[in-house]
Formats: sequence, structure tokens, C-alpha cells
Amino acid sequence: MIIGLHHAQITIPPDAEEAARQFYCGLLGLSEVPKPESLQARGGFWLAVGDDCVHVGVEDGVDRRRTKAHLAYAVTDLEQWRNVLSQQGIEILEGIPIPGFVRFEFRDPFSNRVELIESTT
Repeated sequence: MIIGLHHAQITIPPDAEEAARQFYCGLLGLSEVPKPESLQARGGFWLAVGDDCVHVGVEDGVDRRRTKAHLAYAVTDLEQWRNVLSQQGIEILEGIPIPGFVRFEFRDPFSNRVELIESTT
């Protein structure tokens, strides 16, 4: 029986770890959590997102713009996030409306697709 989601993973180029930390921890305000010593040689880092975890792994030779795969972060004050990201020069991509939510998408500096979504109920 599947009982939940343990973690999700995105990837970045091998030389982009510090820039990814600045984006995800600095700009988005996510907290880095300790990665097990046995996995540290593989590169990357882990982030806490509420009670869940996002693994930021390193992977070379990937065209991240060619995929619709993405993570959707539940947020409060979607418009504040729109302003913060726009001020950083990040292009906002409007999502197709779905009942009960407002949302938009963008590409992180490594071309991963990201969605921010807020409940309207």
C-alpha cells in the first residue's frame, strides 16, 4: 500500500549547486536539511518543504526546458510571489485556470519548471 510521498527530486547542472542554494534557500526561503553522508559524494542537497523534502540532485546533459515535469509549491499570497519573482527578472507563465485555485508557473535558473499554487477556498 502506498501511504504518501517521501520526497521529490529535481536536477541542476553539476556546477550550479551554490546558485541553486541561493535561489531555493535565499530567494524562495526553503531550508536546507542534512543529506546523509553516504550520499554526499553524489553532489546536490536536500530541502525541507513543510513536512516533505525536495532533493536537488546534479545531472549533466539534460535539457530541462523540454519537459512538462514540475513541482508545485502550495503558497500563501500568490501575488506577493509574482512580484518577488518578477523583480528578479523571472518570466511568469500563466497556468490554465483550475477551480478553487490561482496559480502560475516559471522556470528556475536551471530551467526546471516550477508552479506556485494558492487555494481560493
